[in-house]
Amino acid sequence: MDFMSSDEEFSLVMEPLKSSEETLEGIQNLISSYKIQCDQLVHEQTDLANMIKDSKKMTQDCKKRSIKLAKSLQEDKQSHQEQMDSEMERQGMLSQDEFKLMKDIQEVQAALREEEANFEQLKQQTDVFTIVPEKNVVFKGKTCDAGDVPMFDMTSRIVYPMVEGTALITFEEEEVAKRILSMKKHQVKLGEECHITVEAQPVQLILPELVEIHSEVCPQRILISNLPEMDMETLLDRLQLHFFHSKHGGGDVEHCEVLPDSGTVVLTFLKDNISKGLTEKEFHDVKFPKKIHTVRVTPFLNGKIVNLKTKMTVCPRTVLLTGIPRVRNDSLPDHVEIHFQRSSNGGGELEAFLYSPLGQHTSALFESVDPKKEQL
Repeated sequence: MDFMSSDEEFSLVMEPLKSSEETLEGIQNLISSYKIQCDQLVHEQTDLANMIKDSKKMTQDCKKRSIKLAKSLQEDKQSHQEQMDSEMERQGMLSQDEFKLMKDIQEVQAALREEEANFEQLKQQTDVFTIVPEKNVVFKGKTCDAGDVPMFDMTSRIVYPMVEGTALITFEEEEVAKRILSMKKHQVKLGEECHITVEAQPVQLILPELVEIHSEVCPQRILISNLPEMDMETLLDRLQLHFFHSKHGGGDVEHCEVLPDSGTVVLTFLKDNISKGLTEKEFHDVKFPKKIHTVRVTPFLNGKIVNLKTKMTVCPRTVLLTGIPRVRNDSLPDHVEIHFQRSSNGGGELEAFLYSPLGQHTSALFESVDPKKEQL
């Protein structure tokens, strides 16, 4: 063992203190702290993983619902479109059926009006002033075939029912009507910034082509003509009173009526063959107020149509305008009439014009002028 010499110098040296981390207890505390932090981090990581998992699941669910909603929306959209297409097709078919039905109704009404007009005309033609005396006659003429029956011409008067929102125009020249029909659509100005669009269509009428009438003398009726001008009620009373008495050859009167636009009266008796004696005498003096007047009594002919043939004809100078809307403009007919008078619009001079506004029922009367022309 070596010993230091006595003359060596000594000094106090302080050893540095060790930190708490380097001690066993400090290390244990640090490990515990780290463990707590690690546990917290693991717990937070677990919570974060669960949140991410829930978020992914929610995202997938939302995506699935979005896809399902999109698919359902697409199906609803397609179904709605199919329903709209089906409804549009049904509406189109209904519109066509309605148009066809209206056209059929118009044609039937026109035919019915035509038949009524023809019947009225034929009825008036049968009210002839004729005498059928009972005499022995000798036929010295010649016979002919049934096809050689004498023919006669009729003047047609046709009542044409107009649909509301239409107008009829009769031009002086056929070429103008043809030109208007060829143009079809026409824009009619009602003012500076207002106009309407109308469509020109041909007018078709049903005319009788052949009429065969069987006539016979009515045993109960007489036709009285050559009547004085006086109050109609007084006139009918005096005639019934005169021909009621048996001393004048009359009898019980069942009915007394005036034939329109003929100036004649028809008396109907209850018994047959009274009219025969009155028509044989022909002229009768009837006592009227203030004077005695001579009237003429002739047989009344009953006419029956046994054969009727009709034909469809197009008016060469008359045009039907359709599609006229309801417009608050009192001068609408004037604007339409002026429009079709101008040559710049394809029109010309008008002979007649008739307008049937919406909400009103109007009828036009056609009278034949010659075989090639008609008059409104």
